[in-house]
Amino acid sequence: MGEKKRAATTRRKTRRSLPATTPDAAFDWLRVARLVLTSRYLDDLEETRLLPERRVRYQFSAKGHELAQVLLGQLLTHPKDGVSTYYRSRPLMLALGVSPEEALAASLGKAGAYSDGRDVGVVCNLPGRNGPTVLPMAGDVGSQYTPGVGWAQAICYRRDVLREEAYRGALAVVHGGEGSVATNGFWAALNIATTLRLPVLFYIEDNGYAISVPRELQTPGGNISKNLASFQNLQVLDGDGARPEEAARLLHEAVQRVRSGEGPVLLRLTMPRLSGHSGHDNQAYKPPEVLEAERARDPLPALRAFLVPAVLSPEAWAELEAEVAREVEAALEAALARPDPDPSRVTRYVFAEVGPDGTPELQQAGGMAPEGVTLPKGTDRPRPEPPRINMVEAIRRTLAHELRINPRVVVFGEDVGKKGGVHTATLGLQEAFGEARVFDTSLSEEGIVGRAVGMALAGLMPVAEIQFRKYADPATEQLNNCGTIRWRTANRFAAPIVVRMPGGFARVGDPWHSVSDEVRWVHAIGWQVAYPSNAEDAVGLLRAAMRALDPTIFFEHRLLLDHPAARRPYPGDDYVLPFGRARIVRSGEALTVVTWGAMVHRCEEAAEAAGVDAEIIDLRTLRPWDRTAVLHSVQKTNRCLIVHEDTLTAGFGAEIAAVLARDAFTYLDAPVERLAVPDIPIPYNPQLLEATVPEVAQIAEAMQALVAF
Repeated sequence: MGEKKRAATTRRKTRRSLPATTPDAAFDWLRVARLVLTSRYLDDLEETRLLPERRVRYQFSAKGHELAQVLLGQLLTHPKDGVSTYYRSRPLMLALGVSPEEALAASLGKAGAYSDGRDVGVVCNLPGRNGPTVLPMAGDVGSQYTPGVGWAQAICYRRDVLREEAYRGALAVVHGGEGSVATNGFWAALNIATTLRLPVLFYIEDNGYAISVPRELQTPGGNISKNLASFQNLQVLDGDGARPEEAARLLHEAVQRVRSGEGPVLLRLTMPRLSGHSGHDNQAYKPPEVLEAERARDPLPALRAFLVPAVLSPEAWAELEAEVAREVEAALEAALARPDPDPSRVTRYVFAEVGPDGTPELQQAGGMAPEGVTLPKGTDRPRPEPPRINMVEAIRRTLAHELRINPRVVVFGEDVGKKGGVHTATLGLQEAFGEARVFDTSLSEEGIVGRAVGMALAGLMPVAEIQFRKYADPATEQLNNCGTIRWRTANRFAAPIVVRMPGGFARVGDPWHSVSDEVRWVHAIGWQVAYPSNAEDAVGLLRAAMRALDPTIFFEHRLLLDHPAARRPYPGDDYVLPFGRARIVRSGEALTVVTWGAMVHRCEEAAEAAGVDAEIIDLRTLRPWDRTAVLHSVQKTNRCLIVHEDTLTAGFGAEIAAVLARDAFTYLDAPVERLAVPDIPIPYNPQLLEATVPEVAQIAEAMQALVAF
């Protein structure tokens, strides 16, 4: 009998022979056994050979977790399912189609695997084509939750708003250990999923320990499912993930409930962790009786007892073990034969790149472009439409136009709906475009940005608002992870989002609402950073950001939102301003002044007051920034003053000064000077504020001093 025919016969026997209590029609138990054995062999191979040989640098075993993950993988059959998981999820990846060779190549850091050797081998991803998408994992704890619910919200949006029948019946799975239920991300995701009744399964694997910390120190009583039993709009299931019948029944029930539209489900399955947290963890913190009890709950012998002899003979099981061993050894040989990644390519894919023919090298998944969505190219020549408008109105009109022409745009954040935003930039947009497209969120910046990432990975164009720059701090992990997605996945994925972030001083300052700190996002890998100083530039840069292939921080200075100096005529619905192109605000021969944001207008006033023939450059974007314009100007004037609102130490002015010291050293007739905020928070008292932020007289004095040097 041929191998394929024999396997098919075995599957039919498997399904006929299972107990009636098991939803056996959902599972191919022969494949379950094969994958569980494969996962176990991979872990044993890495722990006993590859890690001691230092061929694998980080090893995270899934021993004890294999059975439930493989069962779950067999239930994820919808091509629009999204899976957001963590570093102990290799059995699930195997069930979703990852080969042993690819899994080993990733662990070995070889070319062509999940990250092309850039990330830890168990930090996986899988662009969906004919099956589920596995969102790019992260190596931190708890950050997988909010992107997962973002994917779930995108399912609803594409099904209900865009009327795409392909999304009907799809779900999102967010997968984590019991330690992660203590994180900000878990609770943010839980709030989003339950308030919106999203199609999401929270699958929590509880092995009792987060490294060495027992579950009782992660959640009161040590059982998250009991604590959530009365949570509104959440169905909670609980059971043993090491017993085949029980795990299969609960997983099947959980998935079916979510797919049928009953809302989110949380399933907690207990299981043993049969190895240390990582390959370097000897588990000395576990008493001997605990280790013995864990070994007694090993799901692999339980699976064998479940299938032998009811489905497979002892000889057939032994043959399957031998076959898996041969397959994994062959996979190891093939993985070892792969080349190492090319070091000359390690800096590629921080941002979208253009190929030799001038077309973008698109990511495989994430954003609109891989699905063939095209938008008007626009023009970089403004067509002013009087009268002059303030920056708030300019932002509002740009958002409205992009919402009108692009049904994949969604705008959200705290208070952006009926209130129209605390700065009124979204006033009237919800009434015009509906609550599905312009909506309020819970008070969680982690949830705002994380869900934006998931929605972008699902093909939408999210525009998220953070009310004030300082409020972005709880979302730092999501922002950092979003920016590195393209690089971490070697251009498999990208998550183009726009994060609108007001900040800076206004009529009053304080340490919480007046933070600028824009250099933080320039330093964050993979982010474009826009910092417009007037209404016209705000239109062009925001529109460019909403059509970009990369994520953008769009900084809106609070003082400029309604400042007369920032008002301009609306430049037209086609106006798109490329990033990295500075504006010469004022031509001059005696001194180059480099600035951005609110300081642009103060520098203009200072030049007039000082009587200095200064050339003032408004960078407009800080990542990328227009080095060419700055260098060209300094080569002409031989002097440079940099003025910004961020703190002096390690502010972005220091980067500009370093570039000038290297590339314009022979042109300089005076030291490069910087004016910035002292290394203190922004104060509240108006006199203290003026003494802190560079003001016109101080800038004028610095200009005169440099010219006289």
